[in-house]
Amino acid sequence: MIQKAFNKYIDNFRGFTREIWILTFVTFINRAGTMVLPFLSLYLKEDLHFTLNQIGWVLVSFGAGSMLGSWLGGKLSDKIGFYKIMIFSLFTSGLMFFGLQFVTSYVGLLIAMFLIMTVADMFRPAMFVSLGAYSKPENRTRSLTLVRLAINLGFAAGPALGGLIIMYVGYKGLFWVDGATCILAIIVFALLVKEKARSPYQDKEHPGEVLRASVFKDHIFWVFLGMCLITGILFFQLFTTIPIYHKEQFNLTELQTGLLLTLNGVLVFFLEMPLVNYIEKNNINRLKIVVYGCLAMAISLFLMMVNFWSGILIVMMIFMTFGEMFAFPFANSFAMSRAPKGHEGRYMAIFSMSFSFAHILSAKTGMQIIEKFSYQTNWFFMGSLGLVGVLLGYYALKMVKEEKELKVKLKK
Repeated sequence: MIQKAFNKYIDNFRGFTREIWILTFVTFINRAGTMVLPFLSLYLKEDLHFTLNQIGWVLVSFGAGSMLGSWLGGKLSDKIGFYKIMIFSLFTSGLMFFGLQFVTSYVGLLIAMFLIMTVADMFRPAMFVSLGAYSKPENRTRSLTLVRLAINLGFAAGPALGGLIIMYVGYKGLFWVDGATCILAIIVFALLVKEKARSPYQDKEHPGEVLRASVFKDHIFWVFLGMCLITGILFFQLFTTIPIYHKEQFNLTELQTGLLLTLNGVLVFFLEMPLVNYIEKNNINRLKIVVYGCLAMAISLFLMMVNFWSGILIVMMIFMTFGEMFAFPFANSFAMSRAPKGHEGRYMAIFSMSFSFAHILSAKTGMQIIEKFSYQTNWFFMGSLGLVGVLLGYYALKMVKEEKELKVKLKK
């Protein structure tokens, strides 16, 4: 029985190209070392003694840099190729992480976080485009899920290790580990994966193959992005307001916060690939699954309003994790499916930017609500916002249905 279940689980991982496996391994190395982000708000509060308002603005500069980086990464991926962007982004951001530990002033950190995230997040749209280049067409969602699995497995190890590093070395140790893993990851990638030739869809001799519709006229995509923005705002509470809440409300240590985030990574590791495989095989509507994900995230934030029992943090994390597993792989997949051939970089840049913008709004809005009102008010606001995202998702579903009906009419 156990052997059969194990074999069935392993079957979910068959059929990927060599390059996708290497990209997955590289992503794991990189994410396992990304320990600064989960503890950034705590580092600013505990070590540098910033106010909540200052922490909010540092996280805003983080998100603003992420937005610019996502846009640059997508635009340059279409122009000079994703491969060069990936190598430049990880290697340079690795060096910048080494230097970040020496910046301790408020203004210095505003500038440093903006610059480092501009470079670091050029990687994301380039990586999404690389999945399209290196994976078989029928495996794109599964390839993305495999890479997300590596992200979450790295994320499962990262926060727990980060908590230990803080306890025994201090916050400075995180910057050294983060920088080193960025550089190590991209060296492995450059040595093992060769640059792939440009997509045949960008062949100048066959311009008719490239659909030139503007991304700004794709109304379904923009309504869908509104829902993605909201899922991002809810999810990023895990890295902005929630670690501080753990400390102030329940007196959790950094290690305990890290272990709660590790629970998220472990659940994703064991459940996301079988879930995605099941949904793909049964041809369940991808957009509908994203809507369910947004609803689960909204419920998780409403659960945070229970402030007298620390066990609710585990229940909340389970709901948030299922929301993440439903929303993120299929949101990526749906965004990619809307992109005309040869314009994937542009679409994925805007898609990535929605999450960067979510990081800005999540941090600043959350911190402001907590400072002016209370943690409880913030959880209620975020949960209610999640319900708005669900409504947007159902509106997008309606628009997709109408679009399909119109295409059928035009064919007749």
